[in-house]
Amino acid sequence: MAESSRTMMVFLLCASAAMLAKGQSLDICASCHANATCDDKADGSGKVCNCKYGFVGNGRTFCQDKDECLIGAKRICGQHTTCHNTYGSYYCTCSSGYRPSNDMDVFIPNDGTHCQDIDECRVTGLCGDGALCRNLMGSFECSCQLGYIIHNGPEPFNPSINKAFCRVVDCGRPASLKNMIRLPFTGTTYGSVVTFECADGFVWRSGDNSSICAADGRWTEPTAVCEEILCGDPPTLPHTGQVWNGTSTPGSTVAYFCKRGFYHSEGSNISVCTANGDWTEADISCSEVDCGVPPVIPHSHMLWDNVSTMGSRVVYQCNSGYRNVGEGSVSVCTADGGWDEAFVRCQEINCQKPAFKPHAKMLWDGTSRLGSVVRYQCEEGYYTRGLRNSSVCRKTGQWEDVDIRCEAKCGPVPFLENSAVVWHNRSVAIHRCLDGYHSWRGSNVSLCGSSGVWEIASLKCIEIKPPINHLFVINEKCLRWTAEKYEEDTEVYKVTYAGSRDYQRSFRDKRKQFMRSKAEQLELCLNLLPVTNYSISITAVSARYTTTVNTSTSLPAPPAPIVYFREFQTPMPTLRLQRSLNTLDPISLFQVFVLPLEQSKVFDCSSPASLLSLSKSKPSTEYITAQIAVRRVGKELNFTVGDGLQYGGFFNVPLERSRNYYIILRTVSQWKQAVKSTCVLWAKVGGNSFGKIFAEEENVFLQ
Repeated sequence: MAESSRTMMVFLLCASAAMLAKGQSLDICASCHANATCDDKADGSGKVCNCKYGFVGNGRTFCQDKDECLIGAKRICGQHTTCHNTYGSYYCTCSSGYRPSNDMDVFIPNDGTHCQDIDECRVTGLCGDGALCRNLMGSFECSCQLGYIIHNGPEPFNPSINKAFCRVVDCGRPASLKNMIRLPFTGTTYGSVVTFECADGFVWRSGDNSSICAADGRWTEPTAVCEEILCGDPPTLPHTGQVWNGTSTPGSTVAYFCKRGFYHSEGSNISVCTANGDWTEADISCSEVDCGVPPVIPHSHMLWDNVSTMGSRVVYQCNSGYRNVGEGSVSVCTADGGWDEAFVRCQEINCQKPAFKPHAKMLWDGTSRLGSVVRYQCEEGYYTRGLRNSSVCRKTGQWEDVDIRCEAKCGPVPFLENSAVVWHNRSVAIHRCLDGYHSWRGSNVSLCGSSGVWEIASLKCIEIKPPINHLFVINEKCLRWTAEKYEEDTEVYKVTYAGSRDYQRSFRDKRKQFMRSKAEQLELCLNLLPVTNYSISITAVSARYTTTVNTSTSLPAPPAPIVYFREFQTPMPTLRLQRSLNTLDPISLFQVFVLPLEQSKVFDCSSPASLLSLSKSKPSTEYITAQIAVRRVGKELNFTVGDGLQYGGFFNVPLERSRNYYIILRTVSQWKQAVKSTCVLWAKVGGNSFGKIFAEEENVFLQ
């Protein structure tokens, strides 16, 4: 309640109380709100102010509009309605697709008025041509009749929502069918009929020969069966073959021919397929071939079974004392009724003159007919070798081979230096090198020549030495050795080497190389790593010989560190070092030296005194201000000179502000008793209160 309303109510109550105190009566009805009525109380005790219908309040100070629609259109107006609030009242309207039962645009349902469905299908042509209308609660839908099909949308459809409509089913031009002819037709819409008939060369056996335009817009498939007119396979005739392309339609032909061994003696050989599906008769007659008696060939006889039909064979053989020098011996009865030519030519056997054998004379009667014999005998001063010394004239017209050899008598077997004879006879001796010697090319066989003189073997036996001699290492990286082999031979050498380090247990260096050479003195340089113990093996591959040599590489001077030289005017300069993280780098530690610049100096980098023997307390001249193990240095190191800290047991003494200094970085490598070092000038630090540049240039020499 507003503040003014509460004030007014208090005033009225106070006024009423005052009037009652004076004995005056109060007029309740005069205090009622404009949108209220003054009514008698139910118990008859007086009047009371009540807000009118459509308003809510206390009846006197306020009566405000009541929004009846807040409780929901369905509850106050009914189904399928919309509620509209007014000042002091309300009214109802029906939803789309419904109308009031009292046919008024607006209503209040106190008289029983309600919203009922509108049957839109009562409107003729609402769905368009060829469509059926179906009423729905609050709406309607359309679908196509038989013979029509939906266009531009799904079915069912509402023409007021989308632009779909029904159009007449049109199947279009019917397709052609195999082995059938389409007859003239008048229409292509639903229910239209097209008739077909069988093409030429085909006959209608069964089924329907018509096609109908169906509701789905496609022509039905005719069930008619048009069978091709075929004569089938042509008939077979005795002793004949056929020339036929496999077709049996009317007009097709087949030609008959007599098979091999038969010939066409009379009658027609052509048959034709008729329109009735039958082949015409071919009256060809084939008679069997007969070649008669085979021809006679001089100096021969026939092997024949007295059969002379096609394919029969006769074999000719030459008579004794003759041989066939022709290209064949068989004749065959051909399909032409004749024997083919047998390339047989029987020639009397004649072995001609026997073969000549050196240092032998023939015992022969001069005849060379089949069965003639010749014998051989060695001359004086020669002896006979071989198992057969006679030859016979054979059916081939050739003399038999004889293995007789007449060899000269050469005398005692020859001997070679540093060798022994392992086998010999009167004409051959085989030599072999003695133990401790090997053959150096040449033949190991001596032969007794035809002149009676030994042709001595060219074998040379030389002392056996290892294939690899005098192997040693030079300059800690190269191998030298002497090769024992044939002068022209190429030897392949395989070199394998493995390295290890005492101070680096995880280190291993295993490699191998191959080398081909004909030389006797050889050298091969290897990329051996420093400070490493190596075992090197070299193998002569073809000789299968291996020897080994051991060597140790020395400690080299460490590489100069990469520093950034600068000049400073600050008592605590920060210096920078870069380092390659190479696991094969034998660096042990870094030392930082401070050199006062009172005068030019020579700094001996390799001096043991300056390297290890300096006192760890600050001396009057040069001193070590820090010693850093390499394991504490990564890829980059930033070091501040004079920071007052301990580095490797050395005190990093602050620099004096009034003095000038050189800062030197030394890289140290140690292995067993060997020590190597390298120095670089790292920085120059100015004194004189660090406010002035050096008055004159001073130098330090590193050696």
